[in-house]
Amino acid sequence: MKNNKRFLSILIVLALVSSNLYSQYPGWQQEADYTMSIDLDVENHRYDGSMTIMYTNNSPDDLNKIFFHAFFNAFQPGSMMDVRSRNIEDPDRRVGSRISELPTEEWGWIRPGVMTMNGMPCQVEVDGTIIVAKLPASLRTGVTCKFTLDWEAQVPRQIRRSGWMNKEGVEFSMTQWYPKICEYDNEGWHSNPYIGREFHGIWGDYDVEINLPKGYQLGATGVLQSTRKEAKKLGVWHFKAENVIDFAWAADKDFVVHTEVVDGVEMNFIHKPNKEYDDNWGELPRFAGEALKTFNEIVGEYPYPQYTVIQGGDGGMEYPMITLITGKRKLPSLVGVTVHEMAHSWFQALVATNESLYEWMDEGFTSWIESECTANFSMMHSEQEDAVQGGKHSWAYKSYINYALSGNEEPLITHADHYVRNRSYGVAAYSKGEVLMEQLGSVIGIDNRNEGVKAYFKEWAFSHPGPTDFKRVMEKQSDIELDWYFQYFMNTTHTIDYAVKDVKSNVMTSTITLEKIGAMPMPQDLMVTFEDGETLSYHIPLVMMRGHRPLGEKEELADDWPWTNPIYEITVPSMGKKIAKIQLDPFLLQADVNTENNTLDLSKK
Repeated sequence: MKNNKRFLSILIVLALVSSNLYSQYPGWQQEADYTMSIDLDVENHRYDGSMTIMYTNNSPDDLNKIFFHAFFNAFQPGSMMDVRSRNIEDPDRRVGSRISELPTEEWGWIRPGVMTMNGMPCQVEVDGTIIVAKLPASLRTGVTCKFTLDWEAQVPRQIRRSGWMNKEGVEFSMTQWYPKICEYDNEGWHSNPYIGREFHGIWGDYDVEINLPKGYQLGATGVLQSTRKEAKKLGVWHFKAENVIDFAWAADKDFVVHTEVVDGVEMNFIHKPNKEYDDNWGELPRFAGEALKTFNEIVGEYPYPQYTVIQGGDGGMEYPMITLITGKRKLPSLVGVTVHEMAHSWFQALVATNESLYEWMDEGFTSWIESECTANFSMMHSEQEDAVQGGKHSWAYKSYINYALSGNEEPLITHADHYVRNRSYGVAAYSKGEVLMEQLGSVIGIDNRNEGVKAYFKEWAFSHPGPTDFKRVMEKQSDIELDWYFQYFMNTTHTIDYAVKDVKSNVMTSTITLEKIGAMPMPQDLMVTFEDGETLSYHIPLVMMRGHRPLGEKEELADDWPWTNPIYEITVPSMGKKIAKIQLDPFLLQADVNTENNTLDLSKK
């Protein structure tokens, strides 16, 4: 694996020199390889842990301290997560005031013990959900050191993502369960307190031994180093995972396991038996297998040897090689949540943008490929959806437009934890992020957008890219400048609204007047339909695009529309025929907030 990492590093350097001069990616990233062992006291929901971390400082900076996440500490009365939940206008119903009501024995906590750096003691302090370790000596640039840390922890009652005894009776959902080194990148440390949102992590290898009483069944990140039968009999579960950003697991004595191999990937489906839902879990592997194949085709090959779908958590949450989902669902819901969480494996686990800062690049892109995938499942998609704004992405368009018109929208650039409303976060991250991707097809062309997604994944997997990196891939794919598109859609809440204002016709020509009403400029597609059914199609680029998408068959290129001009006129040949209809955005790709003024229907006059 180390040779693979060196090879990957060489490829990254070459790519940076040749094509990524304008990237956000700095050309280096830290590495943290974990060896961990824990002994779990299932009766008291506590465990003792020990870890060794080989940490490589690939940054150009010497480091005098190291930060760790201690996520479990959020599940105590008075924590930042608790206070935020009780004061935000629209609290997450899964949290609400539940943390403030936890009895002491149901709190979550992580308490670090002795920590050393190359055998020398570190000074350790706990600050809420962050552990601060002052180093006995500077960790020089380019140096690998050995950290050791013992800790003890109490697993919280299941409230949000982690904990024991979730609402469906799963005994342990173990996510964000260990002291995890915070990311240090070209922007500095990311020691964000855990409020309840997204994550940022360091790639590394994990060697994890989990010691439980005999009889438990378990699913986890990584590859089990024994048979399931042996692990269950001995109570020793040993997993190894290479080049991942996190490690999660779940355990219960009643779990049943079904395994299939799809495209060379071992897919495990683990749930608690339930007569009402067993048939749905029996159907799930077929759909999950199709999803894996679809994502491999439209994004890129899944590189890990296994993927596990396991019942647990409080809804659906993704981690490398595993997702925890609640399992008491009707089949469409079970398939939908599984496909969405699986899709994260490409954008959250492999591309791994800092989703605290750019949550839309994870949730939005994930939602986009989820919709692309589930459109193939008849039980989750109807032909009627294709005829409305956004097509198979219509739910995202409707959600975004309705919220934009409410006046409560916040810009995509907002940090995931700092939205004023939870609803604002949800619409921005999921809906507007999905719209950004789908709508891009109207700007650079659908084929260019689709090929750009593959190029983005190929170029930036294992690299923590940012918005500029994605924009540059799409610019190189299309040969179109896209600064304006991302600036408007990321940094503002300006909306799109174009209208067909008027038409004046004579025998041989017609002059059509179009109007830009919304503040956000977009290239426009115009279709003119005559009474005899014949059509004319035009593409109207923006001046600042410095190019245009590929034209369709019989489509003509019109003059550029300067964004400063609210009015645009185009003269089209009418050849003595009467115009029946004039349409803007006839394929309904743009998130125009008022589609009623997009069409001038002259057949009714």
